[in-house]
Amino acid sequence: MKILFGLALAGMALAAPAAAAETMVVTADRMVDVLAGRVVDEPVVVITDGRIVSVVGRGGARPVIPAGATRLDLPGKTLLPGLIDMHVHLTSLAEIGGYRTFQQTDSFWSAVGVANAAKTLRAGFTTVRNVGADGFQDVGLRQAVDGGWIAGPRIVTAGYAIGATGGHCDNNMLPPSLDRVENSVVNGPADGRAKVRWLHKYGAQMIKICATGGVFSLGDSVGGQQLSREEMQAIVEEAHMLGLKVAAHAHGDEGIRDAILAGVDTIEHCSLASDATIALAAQRHTWFDMDIYNDDYILATGTANGTEQESLDKEKMIGLKQRQTFQRAVRAGVPMLFGTDAGVYPHGDNGRQFAKMVEWGMSPMEAIRAATRNAAQALGREGDVGAIAVGRWGDIVAVDGDPLADIRELEDVDVVIKGGVVVRND
Repeated sequence: MKILFGLALAGMALAAPAAAAETMVVTADRMVDVLAGRVVDEPVVVITDGRIVSVVGRGGARPVIPAGATRLDLPGKTLLPGLIDMHVHLTSLAEIGGYRTFQQTDSFWSAVGVANAAKTLRAGFTTVRNVGADGFQDVGLRQAVDGGWIAGPRIVTAGYAIGATGGHCDNNMLPPSLDRVENSVVNGPADGRAKVRWLHKYGAQMIKICATGGVFSLGDSVGGQQLSREEMQAIVEEAHMLGLKVAAHAHGDEGIRDAILAGVDTIEHCSLASDATIALAAQRHTWFDMDIYNDDYILATGTANGTEQESLDKEKMIGLKQRQTFQRAVRAGVPMLFGTDAGVYPHGDNGRQFAKMVEWGMSPMEAIRAATRNAAQALGREGDVGAIAVGRWGDIVAVDGDPLADIRELEDVDVVIKGGVVVRND
């Protein structure tokens, strides 16, 4: 007994003292409260060990600030929650497209993903959903960011996007002599279920499917359906059983409708949705995630970056229609998200989409909520991100002026804080 007691005392003596909590206090002229839909004057936000512990505005009881807390006073600026982009491809480059992608070695794409993650974070996007990457490159990026090895946003990973043989998620740029079965391909409901399990095994935190053709796939109709409703439903059921949400790339109306009926959580692009399908989405509270900025970049650069003429022709056909669909969906009350398809245009320019969303029917507050409150809800992470609120991560951006008066303020943020750590301060 004496020996055991002595060992216990020795263990107590050797134990390191508990580390003191790290606290940051952030003040500014204004704060956009995306939960209440209002502006808070003279906010004081206290972040301890990365999480927000107190938020008060003018007239509220001043918080008790521990000695030694770091202060960041931002006079003249407006605070917003760290922004969320629900549709990015961090390991892709708009500047290298089409057949030019085959000139790079496989590991090149992981390397540029590191740079793209840093650009995205500095642009104010502290959380992203990466909806498709080869070789689980997005999982590796997430692990490196979470481990503190590289700078980047919180990344929700999909791994490979699931699609049909010869469809948008298959590699349809090679001749039959170089044919191979892509890891992304499924054929039939049972195959879809097995693929979900495999993706989950290796780090997928959500599932992306390709329900229809696309702009940058060759030889298919941009709106043509490529997965049956039965295949989509099997994938959704398996994913939901595992606690994973499902996003569906879908341009054509029939594919969008079947994805909604199959229980898909978010529909990406939604370019050619009919009024009836829009009404169904509103009724079922299915999120629309529409990339309505990148048309400007795609048409402006043409084939200069390697984009095939076929893809450019598809974009010319659906670009304006997609924005008109966005306008109708907003009017119909479809729940909307902020997703840009970064990688189709240069990373770091994500904020340029806000102005397009306002131009095509949203109020500035609605556009901001799409990239904060709404995105957190769609991710199922309301307790972590999407608002400057007690209990959530200390993810904050600051801009000059008032983004509710000029939404373009979000195109060039001045301060970015992620988890209580300043990663940009201009």
